[in-house]
Amino acid sequence: MKLYNTMTKQYEELVPLDGDTIRMYTCGPTVYDFFHVGNARCFVIFDFLRRYLEYRGYKVNFTQNFTDIDDKLIKRANEEGTTVKEVAEKYIEEYFTDAKGLGIVPATNHPKATENIPEIIDIVKTLVDNGMAYAVAPEGGSGEDKDVYFRTRKFKGYGKLSHKDIDDLISGARIDVADIKEDPLDFAVWKAAKPGEPYWDSPWGKGRPGWHIECSAMSKKYLGNNIDIHAGGEDLAFPHHENEIAQSESYNACCGCNDTTFTRMWIHNAYILTDGQKMSKSGISFKVRDVAKQYSYEAIRFFIVSAHYRSPVNFSKEAMEQATASVERFNNCEENLAFRIKNAKDNGLVLSDEEKAMLDTFAGRRTQMIEALDYDFNTADGIAAIFELTRDINKALSNENLSLEFLEKANEIFMELITLFGFQKKNTGSSDEDAEIDALVAQRAEAKKAKDWATADKIRDDLKARGIVIEDTPQGAKWKRV
Repeated sequence: MKLYNTMTKQYEELVPLDGDTIRMYTCGPTVYDFFHVGNARCFVIFDFLRRYLEYRGYKVNFTQNFTDIDDKLIKRANEEGTTVKEVAEKYIEEYFTDAKGLGIVPATNHPKATENIPEIIDIVKTLVDNGMAYAVAPEGGSGEDKDVYFRTRKFKGYGKLSHKDIDDLISGARIDVADIKEDPLDFAVWKAAKPGEPYWDSPWGKGRPGWHIECSAMSKKYLGNNIDIHAGGEDLAFPHHENEIAQSESYNACCGCNDTTFTRMWIHNAYILTDGQKMSKSGISFKVRDVAKQYSYEAIRFFIVSAHYRSPVNFSKEAMEQATASVERFNNCEENLAFRIKNAKDNGLVLSDEEKAMLDTFAGRRTQMIEALDYDFNTADGIAAIFELTRDINKALSNENLSLEFLEKANEIFMELITLFGFQKKNTGSSDEDAEIDALVAQRAEAKKAKDWATADKIRDDLKARGIVIEDTPQGAKWKRV
């Protein structure tokens, strides 16, 4: 499998550092609000990459953090008259609700910044002790509680991820310039406590971690000093990921690691745009929770993976309607296969040569999908292969005389691919309810056979009122929820 490495600007073969285990870190949400569709692109894409690596036989140790201490959380807690911890716990729970709806599998580890303060302090202390960082009292402070800044210019590789010259960064980047810094490019790894803010005791007094340092600490704790993949949105490449590299590789060097490289492969997804600009800059929320109510979680997932992850994609009403229709097409194929299998159990037909040839075609679609995903995780071409498989299966189902073996093998391939993509149909009813509906549909069939049209129509209308639609086919009546 080849992936585009932001660091080298080249397609590189993915070769795990540790046998068949891939250690992968993705920057998670800052949990002060519901996340929006722009955030969801990162979460969905790298969830899917994790799924696909496992599908290809790798073991994946996947860590995605929660930033649960930050200026935004402090502001939200003050606005709501509550604590930072309560805000964080609320929106972590809401994250998992939306993530489940989007088909995102929980990571191997979901660490929180506040639960890794000792690890953060250890890295900061090592950097200070070795001259890579320095403590200084903030202006207006008591002098007892200090900020700690990383000496950016002492790290010789700074700018290698974002491909920027260090001297150009001073004017070209959003850097918080403070007179207390030795250099405008230096960034905070520890912040002195301010009145009313959460804090922890440290060698530099009371304070809390800077944003960048938490990811260095958590990736080190859960994945080790050297990891295979670090992923995130392209807006994080600078300064967040650049600063992570500086901190982590400086720490590795201070500790005498033979290999100081923090991450072998950097992968970044492009923005979701609306009206030609980054979604978060549009002034409109587009929270996943709200968009899912208007369309569906499945449609959002389809919209995200239907474009190559490194290409910008425009969010629009038309795009979401198309995504909704595409998911419905997969759902219909899944339902039709299940229905035909159910009604073919006693037909006595054996697998024919023509059916064997069709199954070979279906298997070829699987190969087509794998080839697409193996080359820089091209989900757009991968979905194209599933659309072609869906078309092939629908064409085959026009034949009324198909063997059970053929139908089951066709269903196996189809479900394998759409489950991998996260598009399998979700059953919204209970097994008892399904059995009841099956019985009513069978009762309607008997009524029609007896030409009791009034009873047949009443059953149909009663089910329709419950959101159940019956379709009569040559193989019998089938039903679905709408």
